[in-house]
Amino acid sequence: MKLILASASPRRRELLTGVGLTFEVIPSAVEEIRESGETVSEYVSRLSLEKAREVARRHANAWIIGADTVVHIDGVILEKPRDEAEAREMLQRISGREHTVYSGLTLYRDDPRYSQTATVQTRVRMIPLEPGQIAWYVQTGEPLDKAGAYAVQGIGGMFIETIDGNYTNVVGLPLSTLLAMMQRAGIDPLRHGLGADPAVE
Repeated sequence: MKLILASASPRRRELLTGVGLTFEVIPSAVEEIRESGETVSEYVSRLSLEKAREVARRHANAWIIGADTVVHIDGVILEKPRDEAEAREMLQRISGREHTVYSGLTLYRDDPRYSQTATVQTRVRMIPLEPGQIAWYVQTGEPLDKAGAYAVQGIGGMFIETIDGNYTNVVGLPLSTLLAMMQRAGIDPLRHGLGADPAVE
C-alpha cells in the first residue's frame, strides 16, 4: 500500500517530506470552480474530496491526500493570482488587515472505501504595505502561485504580523489535522507505514 499526495504544490510536498512521510505525488486534474451558494468551508472541503477521488480512481488501493487552500476576506475568495496585476490587487486588499486561510483536507481510499474530510481555518494579519513594497514583492515572482498572493514560509513571512491558529494550514496543509486523520484510519505515520486496516464505511 502507498500514500499519494493529489497535489502539485511544492509547499505541501515539502511539508510531508519534512515530517518524514514516504509518498508519491500525483496531481489531480479537478477544476477549481466554486459552485453557486457554496460557503468557503464547503468549497474547500468539496474540492479536497474531489481531488482525492479523482486520483483514487487510478490508484484504488492507495491512500490519497487531497487538499485545497484559499484566502477569504470581505466575502471574497482569493485563490492563486492569474497575473502580476491581480497579485498586486490581492496584496492591496489584505494589506494591514486580517484575513482567514481556509483549507479542506481529505484522506481517502477507494478499495476498500474509506473517507475523511476536515476544514481548518487560520486567521492571519498582515502589516500595512507601501505600494513600493507590494510592487517589489510581486516582482520577486513568489506571489504568483500562492493563494492570496503571499507565501508565509518565504519572503512574504516578513509581512505577517500575527497568526491565530495552525501555521502549516497557512502554508497549505494542516499537518496536525492530517496526523489525527491518519491515526483514525489506522495509519501509523510515526513508523512510516500502515497499521490496522480501518473498517470499511
